[in-house]
Amino acid sequence: MKQPVKEKWVKQQVVKMLKARHFYYFFPVAGPYQSLGVPDIVACVRGRFVGIECKAGKNRPTEIQLRNLEAIRDNNGHAWVVNENDLETLERNLDLV
Repeated sequence: MKQPVKEKWVKQQVVKMLKARHFYYFFPVAGPYQSLGVPDIVACVRGRFVGIECKAGKNRPTEIQLRNLEAIRDNNGHAWVVNENDLETLERNLDLV
């Protein structure tokens, strides 16, 4: 039986894409002073703010995560939710930023 994909693996694939393109990125560290719902990976792609929320399997973003992604888009940034089935789409989107 095939092992289910874990979110960690999805994050690793996203990081490979970002590194291959020499884009700046970081993982916001959760702490008591951090806002809730910040995307898993924050990047700067050709001068544009990018937020990437990684999920695996049937996991979906929370309502607050969706609101944060929408706020990024409302401010002319790029924001995506990515799972193991969306990696090719993310790759194309990164190339279009």
